[in-house]
Amino acid sequence: MLPDFRVRQRDYLLEISRALTEELNLPVLLTRILRITVEMLSGQAGFIALLDENQGWQIAVHQGLPQALFTYIQDWMANLPDDIESDRERAFEMKKMLNDVSMGMLTSVGISMVAQGEVIGQIYVFRLHQASFTQNDYSLLNSFANQAAIAVRNAKLYKEISESNLRTVALLDSVADGIVILGPDLRVLRVNSAFCKLINASPKTLLDRPSDEVIQLQGKLKGIPIEQVLAHDWKRYTREEMFIEGDMLRQGGLAPLPVSINYAPLFTKDGELLNVIASVRDISRHRAAEDMKTSFMSVISHELKTPIALIKGYASTLRRDDVEWDKAMIEESLRVIEEESDHLAAMVEDLLDATRLQAGGLALRPTELDIDALVEDLLRKHTVQAQDQPLITHLPHDFPLVYADPTRINQLLRNLISNSLKYAEEGPIEVDGQAFDDYVQICISDHGPGFDPMDVPHAFDRFYRADHSSKTSKGTGLGLFLSKSIVEAHGGKIWIDENYHKGAKICFTLPRFFPKSV
Repeated sequence: MLPDFRVRQRDYLLEISRALTEELNLPVLLTRILRITVEMLSGQAGFIALLDENQGWQIAVHQGLPQALFTYIQDWMANLPDDIESDRERAFEMKKMLNDVSMGMLTSVGISMVAQGEVIGQIYVFRLHQASFTQNDYSLLNSFANQAAIAVRNAKLYKEISESNLRTVALLDSVADGIVILGPDLRVLRVNSAFCKLINASPKTLLDRPSDEVIQLQGKLKGIPIEQVLAHDWKRYTREEMFIEGDMLRQGGLAPLPVSINYAPLFTKDGELLNVIASVRDISRHRAAEDMKTSFMSVISHELKTPIALIKGYASTLRRDDVEWDKAMIEESLRVIEEESDHLAAMVEDLLDATRLQAGGLALRPTELDIDALVEDLLRKHTVQAQDQPLITHLPHDFPLVYADPTRINQLLRNLISNSLKYAEEGPIEVDGQAFDDYVQICISDHGPGFDPMDVPHAFDRFYRADHSSKTSKGTGLGLFLSKSIVEAHGGKIWIDENYHKGAKICFTLPRFFPKSV
């Protein structure tokens, strides 16, 4: 039959063993350890201090300590000299401090909690009377502290792992690219929110599925599939080679998305494949830029070829020595050369403006501008070109002045009126205007084919040309792009009036007072 104190010791050790295996919440665990320790040693108060790398010793939990005493002990521990490292020295200093503070009414016992040679913390128990702690009390606390240290160490590791996981999840969700973490069998273990948006699916529907079911590519593929990389030695491929591009199928009936996928394997120390990280990037803009570049080169080569051929043809004709040209023929040839030269110059100027915009915007020289006079001048110049298409202005006689760059506004109006003349074969082209308190609104309308609703969202994009326009008329696709840039540089807005059904109608606004921020 075990003595009573041995039975109590066994019960306490069993309880701390259960805490060791069951509890991983550090504050709860420390509170439980302190409660068991105080009860086991018949104490009335106590605390557990943990070593903080930045702040030194800090009391993590305490029991039965008056606030004033707790604050005093905390300050005392924080100011302990660095050369006091052993339990004996620290216990001696603690007893000396407590004797001074309590006038001999407090006794204490304390010991370090050590796990795998590392000091995890300190346990102190106090008795509010003069009865001293025995060697048996110290031995009991020592055996208890060793197990408590293991429990605290495990809880701290669990907390660190949990916090690391939270940081990893936050990092994954903050990445703009889609991230898919695959297991060695290429089944999906984790996805971030960016990938879920790309594929239009919830994480629950993607987890634990084979990667080739989740990431399905179609179209012309570029690169090496991950399955092919796995079928061979990973070392055969560089990181730059482990990628694939294609159109990824998406859920919910959405159109396939052009993506680039880079794979990065993670290995254990033994060289076994642990995970594969797949980084999925939306390359829609890159693909669109490539398509735009191809289209631009095609359009520019065609647009340059025609005027150059005409200029060269007429110039060569005029230089012939075996023919005498009459004055009318010479005038006609020179007119064509001049017109095509103007066409080339305008095209080059548009290209230069587009380049300037990409480099940092248009330089403006604003001044007070009479829009009415500017429109009248443009209409007179277009009268010969218009032929059967009368140009009509409806600007009020008291239309206000605006503060704008005359050269750029002239270019803007010329672009819009030329567009109408180009696409509207008959009917008048009208310029309307309204004045408001802070801005003016001007609209140019025609009786041509108008805009296809599918083209409206892209009409102001650089180099964009509708299919029917590219087949029936010349152009680089820069006119509306530059028009929008000019308006926005002045702080205004430009749009296509989709409620106008007689043809095309483009409206823009200009502030009456030039914005200081522009």
